[in-house]
Order: sequence, then C-alpha cells, then structure tokens
Amino acid sequence: MHFKKHTLFLLSSLFFSLIINAQVSICSWNIMNLGKSKSDSELEFIAKTINKYDIITIQEVVAGNGGAKAVSRLVSILNNKGSKWDYAVSDVTTSDNPSSRERYAFIWKPSKVTKIGNSWLEQNFQREIDREPFMSTFDYKGSTFTIASFHAVPKKKNPEKEIKYFKYLPSLYPKLNIIFMGDFNCSQSNTVFNPLKNNGYKSILTNQKTSLRQKCLKQDCLASEYDNMFYYSKKVTVEKAGVENFYSQFITLKEARKISDHIPIYGIVVIK
Repeated sequence: MHFKKHTLFLLSSLFFSLIINAQVSICSWNIMNLGKSKSDSELEFIAKTINKYDIITIQEVVAGNGGAKAVSRLVSILNNKGSKWDYAVSDVTTSDNPSSRERYAFIWKPSKVTKIGNSWLEQNFQREIDREPFMSTFDYKGSTFTIASFHAVPKKKNPEKEIKYFKYLPSLYPKLNIIFMGDFNCSQSNTVFNPLKNNGYKSILTNQKTSLRQKCLKQDCLASEYDNMFYYSKKVTVEKAGVENFYSQFITLKEARKISDHIPIYGIVVIK
C-alpha cells in the first residue's frame, strides 16, 4: 500500500513537471523612457521583477544610443542571476514626429526558447502606424509562435486608427502564429479589436487596469486598461494571466513611477 502511494506520488509529480515544462511564460512591459536615465538600482529592480519569465517584450526603449545600452545593462544584470539571457533591440521606429520615435526590445532565455531568424519592424503599414510593431519568431520544442510587440499613439491621438490595421497581419503572415502584445492605449473592449476577435483571437486580460495614476485614490492606484496580449485561441492556450503590481513595493507612487508608469502583464501559455 505504501509502495502504491509512493508510486502514485512520483507519477503525479512527473505529470505536474511535464505540464509546467510545456508552458512558456511571456511578460510585456512598457518601461517608461528606458534609457541612460535609468539608474543601476532601478535596472536591478526591473531585473528582479522580470527574472522569472522566459520571454520579455519591452516597449518605450529610448530611441538614442542610451536606449540600446540600457537594455544591454539590464541583460547583464539578468545574466548575473543564474540563467543565461539573450536580447534583440529594434531599429528606431519610423515615426513622422521625431519625438515619437522609440525602440523595442525582446529579452529571452535561450535554454527555454530559440529565436528563429532576425527580429523585424513590420513594414506593411509604416505610414499608417506611428511606431510599427517589432516582431520576432520563437521556437519552443518544435512549436513556433511570433510575438508582435507594439506601443500605440496616446489616447488623445486615437490609437484605434493604428490598431485597425492589425486585422490584416494574420493573412499577410499566414504561416505565423502571431501573438499581439504591448501598450495599446485603449481597452480590449474597444470595438477596434472585434475583427481580430471574430477571427478567433482572445485577450489574456479583461477589466484589468495597467497604467499608474499620478496619485492613488485611497487604494486605487491604477488608471486605465491599456496593456494586453491577443492570441489565436486555436493555436495557443493560456494557462494563467495576470499583472505585476510592482508599485506596492514603494512608499509612494511618485517613487514607483521612476521605474515606469505601467505595470508588467504576463501570460503563461501553451503553444499547440
């Protein structure tokens, strides 16, 4: 009887291990003005926050050389925490307004996923989209998926006019399993996402605010539902999704906002 219990325990542990190993954890974070202004201690805090994930997509990397260097500094800190990391930084986006130009970054664990080919800034709608998405394909145990990281124009500039073009990307890249993620500056409930939803896409978060207020209203420190991920439900299963309320580790929201004015979002997914 004892032997049977022990065997069942080992089998259940093995099964649980296989389930965990079948998952890829992805984090998306708009890290406000990620550049030379970020101190070593701030980068250390960011590294501790994202260290547990397999892939991190970062929006709002500063366009100048300081942005790429800040990502390199961040990865150096991550590499001192036990796991080996690699990264890719985009070229500067082709925004008409120089002040709107930014970079994106991908950071990942090569022990967990393999990046396939080069990452690229999406070219088809450069004129229509201010900061064109940064895309990269990854392989996980023979299953591939492509992340499209995006930072929309501010709410007052009507981000819907950009997001409406996303519905064309799955047909432009029919062989890619695209997961859209980033700071959309509008809620997943916005009708601009309906064409994607009608084609089988789902958001990992609903009714979840992700941007920080200037000041907390009692215990309410979050302002708007801006950040999310949209996945093709026939090819991706989401096991868990949520946010990192990093600001709770700071005495004031003003101090927290030195890290970013957005909180990280994450999805633990299974690629079919």
